[in-house]
Amino acid sequence: MATDAGLSRRRLCLGVAAVAAAPAWRPARAAARRVGFISPADAAEAAGFLTAVRADLARRGHAEPESLALDPRFAEGDLALIPKFVADLERGQAEVIVTHAVATTIVVKSRRAVPVVYHFSADPVSAGIAADLAHPLFNATGVTLMLTELSGKRLELLQQFIPGLKRVGVLANALHPGQEVERAVVEDKARQLGLRTSLHTTRSEAELDSALAALDAAPPEALLVLSDSFVVTHRRKILDFALARRLPVISGWAVMAESGALGSYGPRLADAYARVGYFVDRILKGAAPSALPIEQPTILELVINLRTARQLGVSIPQAVLARADRVIE
Repeated sequence: MATDAGLSRRRLCLGVAAVAAAPAWRPARAAARRVGFISPADAAEAAGFLTAVRADLARRGHAEPESLALDPRFAEGDLALIPKFVADLERGQAEVIVTHAVATTIVVKSRRAVPVVYHFSADPVSAGIAADLAHPLFNATGVTLMLTELSGKRLELLQQFIPGLKRVGVLANALHPGQEVERAVVEDKARQLGLRTSLHTTRSEAELDSALAALDAAPPEALLVLSDSFVVTHRRKILDFALARRLPVISGWAVMAESGALGSYGPRLADAYARVGYFVDRILKGAAPSALPIEQPTILELVINLRTARQLGVSIPQAVLARADRVIE
């Protein structure tokens, strides 16, 4: 007959074995945070922006699919789809909507309750979505690429590229909010530098054709192109026109220099794209968009296309090349 002590030892062993065999308890995994993304472009055109935002969010602890569920929508040029995308994302319980480029104003002013983070080449104040950079409106905030003073710096660079420069054409999208301010900066700086400018505005491809025809009829010695998504989309037409006429071009974004402009000086876009992740992270952690001032890029880059310089017969001063962040051979 087993003793009381023996029974106690047997029960203890069985209890230990049962505990060892039981699966370890784990806390329930938190649901992934849902973030919507609306692009006016197609997936290929938006890839660079989206990749940079995803990478920054992952660095901040929001990695797909464990803690982040990103729901992208691409309008592929049909801006009429954007309000429907907003409504769909709200019904899908997105906690934040990210958007960029020309979709920004449409998304921000749509009827919705979900906060918005945007990346905008234009001026939010001129677009009516901010009282000023410190006071965003419509439950939305983000990054604006517009640094109007840089257009004056680009004129200075053109003057260094082309000794004796007197006549500069200016190509601008008339629908780009804030372009009036940029133009005023250009005109003021041109007067200081002793330059004459001719302005050519465009709102469509047909108007772009007319602007290029006007430039052809009265050619300047160089062309300043004010950057926005319209210009980037039609950069091939603009730059092919300029190169065929040996017309040096300077603009604001590196993609223009990479595509054949003589140079570009402006925000480094990959860094500006990634900064969107900061805003999304803050809002997911409870911050209100109204408490997050709109930011402007702080990292700038000068890109020189030496291949284009040789094609145009332009000699870039060594002092400028030494300052360049990148030189395209």
